[in-house]
Amino acid sequence: MLFDTSSQSVLQPEEELKLAQFLINQVADAAFSVGLNAQILYVNDAMCRMSEYSREELLSMTLQDIDVDFSAHNWSDKWIALKEKGSLTFKFRYQTRTGRVFLVEMNLTYIEYQGKEFGCAFARDSSDELVGLSVQQYIDRTSDPKEEFEQEVIEYQRTQTELETSLSLLRSTLESTANGIVAVNFEGEILCYNQKFLEMWQFPNSVSLSKKSHRAKGFFENQVKYPEIFRQAVWEMPSQSDKQSYDLVELKDGRVFAHYSEPQRLGDKIIGRVWSIWDVTESRKTEEALRLNEARFRTLAETTEASIFLICDSRICYANSAAEVLTGYPKKELFNNFNIDRLITSKKLRQVHKQNGAGYSEYQEMQIRTKNGVERWLACTVGVLDGMLDFARKPVELLTAIDITDYKQAESELHQALEHAKRLSELRERFVSMLCHQFRTPLNIVSFSADLLKRHIHQWTEEKNRSYLDLITVAVQQISELLDEILLYGQAESARLECQPRQLNLERFCTDILAQVQIAGGNQKAINFVSQGNCSTGYLDPKLLQHILTNLLSNAIKYSPTSSTVTFRLYCQNNQVVFQIEDSGIGIPVVDQQQIFEPFYRGSNIDNIPGTGLGLSIVKTLVDLHGGEITVESVVGVGTTFTVNLPTVSS
Repeated sequence: MLFDTSSQSVLQPEEELKLAQFLINQVADAAFSVGLNAQILYVNDAMCRMSEYSREELLSMTLQDIDVDFSAHNWSDKWIALKEKGSLTFKFRYQTRTGRVFLVEMNLTYIEYQGKEFGCAFARDSSDELVGLSVQQYIDRTSDPKEEFEQEVIEYQRTQTELETSLSLLRSTLESTANGIVAVNFEGEILCYNQKFLEMWQFPNSVSLSKKSHRAKGFFENQVKYPEIFRQAVWEMPSQSDKQSYDLVELKDGRVFAHYSEPQRLGDKIIGRVWSIWDVTESRKTEEALRLNEARFRTLAETTEASIFLICDSRICYANSAAEVLTGYPKKELFNNFNIDRLITSKKLRQVHKQNGAGYSEYQEMQIRTKNGVERWLACTVGVLDGMLDFARKPVELLTAIDITDYKQAESELHQALEHAKRLSELRERFVSMLCHQFRTPLNIVSFSADLLKRHIHQWTEEKNRSYLDLITVAVQQISELLDEILLYGQAESARLECQPRQLNLERFCTDILAQVQIAGGNQKAINFVSQGNCSTGYLDPKLLQHILTNLLSNAIKYSPTSSTVTFRLYCQNNQVVFQIEDSGIGIPVVDQQQIFEPFYRGSNIDNIPGTGLGLSIVKTLVDLHGGEITVESVVGVGTTFTVNLPTVSS
């Protein structure tokens, strides 16, 4: 790894590899690696230029394809010697793609890595030695050394031309690179640099560029923000050091240069250093801005009461402390491959906001289940941070949530209250209408009878007059009962009724109620009374109980056919008394059974049967005052059974 001595940042492996590839391709010597079978495994740009083959061609070849003197037996011997010594230096004659032969001095180093063996080679053109070597070889091989010698001279001249061309290409490459390049020899003299280096440092022409020049040294130290760090990290780095270095140098004008250097080797000998320099000012500013924005975001996110999540591919990659408290999950668990869908049980899209015609944000209401199983409602904004933030080049969603559970509960209660008020208003309206109708009938009878009596009382017989007076009496009684029912409902609504139990003979009390109901109904319907258990004594409020039983029995008679029988059962056991009234009437629809005890509510199948809709509501209130319970079972067209269960104390 390469470290920055000023900021302690580390080059990533991908960046380090790119930098290594860049530097190895800046080296003037040919560099390549070979395997045990002489297969070429890697080449740099200099090797390609020297051999005149492309990189792809060389990587498909062996040394035998370019080494004129190659021998498989000799190569095997050299490989054995290489493994024993670790490195070898020898000379070969190489042939280029165009057929030119030149002498190469090679330094080969043995490397074993991850169970694989290969050699790393640095090769240098030693064509100046080719003539002597060729003369000797050709004297041994040919009878006409002069002709061969002349041919080698021609090849040598061609090599010189090609070297000059290669040098020109190298200079062009150095000048065209976006980085500043400078090479320093073993003695510390600056041997080579490109124009970009001068431009980056704005080096004046009047100063000699040399490490030994006091004016040059003064110029550089005057440019940098921290001269001592610059001297230790860059200027005083010995050229013979075998360490790679990566440093950031800050200038007084605000610019920041990245300096990377590595030793330049010839075989196993260090001959100098090569520096590569590039301007990282903008990237540093961007990095600082991102770091500042991150700090601001975290400060804002951790101090707000809203819960904040960053989501990538349905996975939570960030959550603030408020989100941790809201969900009940610790951050460690939320960040451990936690799928957001585990948290959300339902959601409703409310609206979408466009942003500058491109991005968008949504307002949603979500229901979540916390870690301890509690359901909560959230008001959320969900936006995609397109181009602002990503993870592995995948878009990130920002979810900001506020807990609105209490609001949703209040909203639900308010909605229910409004529905109840609306239904109550409708029922009251129906009640007023029915009440007017209930009063109008007996009042009409009273009015009509009184008018007839006023006009004919002296002409009619006493018996006929008495019949109209009886009609008036019955009508007045009906009005009185209706008023009593309304008064009782008012007392129940205002909580002015009290339960005052006293000792009663329940069997006798029930038979008395039966007699009153039958007399009031004109004995039009048979009532079958059944008593079980010891019901001779109990403690209940007689006034409240009378109204309960009278109302239920009257309803059973009113809503049943004339020829049918009503059954009245009394059960007494274990300090409980049960009154059950069963009829064979029209029945109550299932849809009405849930609301039958609400005030002013009447069944949907009553047609023109008179009533106020208050009776069962009052009965339910009186049963509650006793601490009891009333239930109903009914089938339309079959009949209805009301069961009243009241607690009592037997003597």
